[in-house]
Amino acid sequence: MSETDANIDRYMNYLVVEKGLAAATIESYSQDLSRFAGFLKSCKIADIAETDTAVILKYLIFLRNEGLTARSRARHLVTLRGFFKFLIQEKLLKKDPARVIDLPKTGVQLPDVLSVEEIERILNAPDTTRPKGMRDAAMLELLYAAGLRVSELVGVKLQDVNLEVGFVRTFGKGSKERMVPIGSYAREKISEYLKTARLLLLKSLVSPYMFVAHAGKPMTRQGFWKLLKKYALIAGIDKEITPHSFRHSFASHLLEGGADLRAVQMMLGHVDISTTQIYTHVARDHLRKLHEKYHPRG
Repeated sequence: MSETDANIDRYMNYLVVEKGLAAATIESYSQDLSRFAGFLKSCKIADIAETDTAVILKYLIFLRNEGLTARSRARHLVTLRGFFKFLIQEKLLKKDPARVIDLPKTGVQLPDVLSVEEIERILNAPDTTRPKGMRDAAMLELLYAAGLRVSELVGVKLQDVNLEVGFVRTFGKGSKERMVPIGSYAREKISEYLKTARLLLLKSLVSPYMFVAHAGKPMTRQGFWKLLKKYALIAGIDKEITPHSFRHSFASHLLEGGADLRAVQMMLGHVDISTTQIYTHVARDHLRKLHEKYHPRG
């Protein structure tokens, strides 16, 4: 019996002896947790301590792809919440990975994810015959290629992008530095922008920032948000889209393509105490190869 199965058995005994739940409820919880245990095995996660928020989100996406309704996915999340709360109580875990996932009345709130086709329509929306259009196309490509937060995107400096190797350096929450691979599409658009458009936008001014707006100042978060809404409208997409939608889509498309979960977490810059040590052994070259293989525009 695996450690995960043993912990599930402990929880089932607790529900029977301590909580005195009905047999039908116990059976429902048992089936939900057995399904989750099978998912962990498919992800090659043998130790329940390796389960973090990203794993649970991936599981909820898996359930959605399996055809489960929002109500059914909400029930699974409630089951997992109870399970992990029990493991914390028993001091079998130090951190509850399910606690931070929202459970609205309408069902499980999964991140807004655009399809690859919708992403491509937005990426193709800017008019690249104009300097601002070339800048916007480069920004959109980089946002999707690296899964950046909008604050990270507008803060990118010239020295942070290595087009030859194919990496962008960024500073996330807590000023933590990370290197993220970027594919050929983003590299091409950035290169085109740097050759002509950036100089035209600067008008003899100097700026350390990659993406410049009026009077050589860096693009603001609010300014980019407005641009994204404009291009979504041009692309004929009527759903609510934010810069974070690109970040969620970046992660979802990589995971659905088969990319390693730990590598995706590292690219996103999610710093979870329980997985920090795992991150350290993922080599930069390995990340680049994963990006090239699994990213739709790698």
